[in-house]
Amino acid sequence: METLLDFILHIDVHLAALTAQYGMWTYAILFLIVFAETGLVVTPFLPGDSMLFAAGAICSLGSMDVTVLMGLLMIAAVLGDGVNYAIGKKVGPRLFTSSTSKFLNKQHLDRTHAFYEKHGGKTIILARFMPIIRTFAPFVAGVGSMRYRTFFIYNVVGAIVWVASFTMLGYFFGNQPLVKKNFTLVIGAIIVISVLPAIWEIIRSKKEL
Repeated sequence: METLLDFILHIDVHLAALTAQYGMWTYAILFLIVFAETGLVVTPFLPGDSMLFAAGAICSLGSMDVTVLMGLLMIAAVLGDGVNYAIGKKVGPRLFTSSTSKFLNKQHLDRTHAFYEKHGGKTIILARFMPIIRTFAPFVAGVGSMRYRTFFIYNVVGAIVWVASFTMLGYFFGNQPLVKKNFTLVIGAIIVISVLPAIWEIIRSKKEL
């Protein structure tokens, strides 16, 4: 857990080291991280927003091509959500009818389901900016039997907006002196801001009960 937290909070240092050591393979590593975070319901803990921001900052130094990176990560996000949707459609209903699950946090699943019930298809786009819910939203869409065509449109739009916004923020601001000096604080702020909507939804749902 400490290793993961260190990786997330000092992701700029770790990404720079990855780029220096693996070169072009860094694209594949980041692709797999985004795919796993969005495509596998058992890995919601992987970094998303903070990694995109840090990757954008690395790109601005010329270590990677920002256009190529964004294109690959958008594809990874779309494929990840697509796989997650398919898993939800195939095995999801059984998880909602069982009281426990060995692999999933049922509480996260229920909260995402409530969010989905309230916001419908827009959840796929909104959830991109909300850690944990981002991982479970396509799964719940599959469970809820959302038409794949409708899901795919929301999926693509959400992936483009999410990847482009955080990567370009990092590209243009990640190496500004003030940001660079306080990069760990900036990453922490991104994480806090990202989880605030989810916390707000939890508080609201409890008040409505």
